[in-house]
Amino acid sequence: MQRMMKFFSDVAREMKKVSWPKRKELVRYTITVLTTVAFMAIFFAIVDLGISSLIRLVLE
Repeated sequence: MQRMMKFFSDVAREMKKVSWPKRKELVRYTITVLTTVAFMAIFFAIVDLGISSLIRLVLE
């Protein structure tokens, strides 16, 4: 039990040292991540459609 309390105490101490992003930075990072994820999803959907169409052509 003593080790667990020391662990959580150390975690709390380390969390106070963390440099958290400001609101403006957080919004910018979030928009960047969402845009990248959307772009990658669209890109892979198009690639998947192309490969599927190519396989259908070959198999017919």
